[in-house]
Amino acid sequence: MAWALKLPLTDEVIESGLAQDFDASLSGIGQELGAGAYSMSDVLALPIFKQEESSLPSENENMILPFQYVLCAPTSPAVKLHDETLTYLNQGQSYEIRMLDNRKIGELPEITGKMVKSIIRVVFHDRRLQYTEHQQLEGWRWNRPGDRILDLDIPMSVGIIDPRANPTQLNTVEFLWDPSKRTSVFIQVHCISTEFTMRKHGGEKGVPFRVQIDTFKENENEEYTEHLHSASCQIKVFKPKGADRKQKTDREKMEKRAPQEKEKYQPSYETTILTECSPWPEATYVNNSPSPGFNNTHNSFPNLLPSATPQDAQQWLLRNRFSPFCRLFTNFSGADLLKLTREDVIQICGPADGIRLFNALKGRVVRPRLTIYVCQESHTRLTEQHAKSVFVPFIPAVYHAIYLEEPTAAELTEKLAQLFNISPIQISQIFKQGPTGIHVLVSDEMIQNFQDEVCFVLDTMKGI
Repeated sequence: MAWALKLPLTDEVIESGLAQDFDASLSGIGQELGAGAYSMSDVLALPIFKQEESSLPSENENMILPFQYVLCAPTSPAVKLHDETLTYLNQGQSYEIRMLDNRKIGELPEITGKMVKSIIRVVFHDRRLQYTEHQQLEGWRWNRPGDRILDLDIPMSVGIIDPRANPTQLNTVEFLWDPSKRTSVFIQVHCISTEFTMRKHGGEKGVPFRVQIDTFKENENEEYTEHLHSASCQIKVFKPKGADRKQKTDREKMEKRAPQEKEKYQPSYETTILTECSPWPEATYVNNSPSPGFNNTHNSFPNLLPSATPQDAQQWLLRNRFSPFCRLFTNFSGADLLKLTREDVIQICGPADGIRLFNALKGRVVRPRLTIYVCQESHTRLTEQHAKSVFVPFIPAVYHAIYLEEPTAAELTEKLAQLFNISPIQISQIFKQGPTGIHVLVSDEMIQNFQDEVCFVLDTMKGI
């Protein structure tokens, strides 16, 4: 069997003109592999989620921030003066976010002439949904298989480098950009606010989301881990054209109000300026350097060691998305947590989270649902030619094992990208060679019908 991967030219990926190389083929990247890969519960204490704490201290009111992000969508006129702005977006529509450099002369000279990294997220605003984030996202994934919550519209974006959409993080995109150059990124939000509303008898009110942008600079190890700036705004997402109708309805309602009542509301602005907020908690451990209380293994997260202090244990819980239970285990060291039996953990955390926590503590790896073996065709040809030229027995090519926990095209793309040591976004499509040499597009259904431990030969093609 043979596969063919369409790979764009490397130099084109880093050019601002990469828009022409990633058109409709990008729509398939970034499908979720399993349960939510991030935890909105980790940010329950952030000031941006508490209206009474959302304003900056008075002494900082006149401070000019290094960056400013402007969402090119109008704010609602039906928002009271002292409330946070609210912006309506249409599902799937591309909206521009302008990335502006506000630095004074001589400010942050270490990033002059260098790239910075920005991560854009769409997260829940309501506290109720933050507590049930895992269940909400799991339900959305099953109702919308293969879809993402947030996507980049790369052909329309300007000045972004190395854009990425991780298949395990449906709500997150990231990219590099040069503050000294014009930069605009276009985003698309595919979930709508009513998808997370309790169903009653129709006419349910949609829940608000947040768009948050966190920006980082390089550290001495050339890793983008040093936080520079964070800002966010509140949005609601409607079905196509729904945001326009809602904006019109709000405007008509305000026109009918008495002049004294109108003064209690904000005017509608043509664009939405994201306001400064605390950085996203995950940003505190972008660097993968292990703590003394951790032991690196082949797992996504390091194992907890008995020598871990209570502080190390708290960090381990956060990293493994057990933040709701951090308070329960405040004074537990690594040894204390590892002494808990399966029944103890289930009684404390409930059946689902308890089993997950127990397996994480014991370092148990879930058996992959599908194992496949792949080899690059070029390596096979070189080996054969070498064997013939020097008259030695043929040396078989070396195959690599790929383990799929969720047999989807998105996870296969991610694992192949790791094998090639490239970004998943550089793989635009995957084909399987069929009868008479035809190329058949690899889909989730095709992967689910692969036999376990089947072998494939990989070949690559440059994107058109």
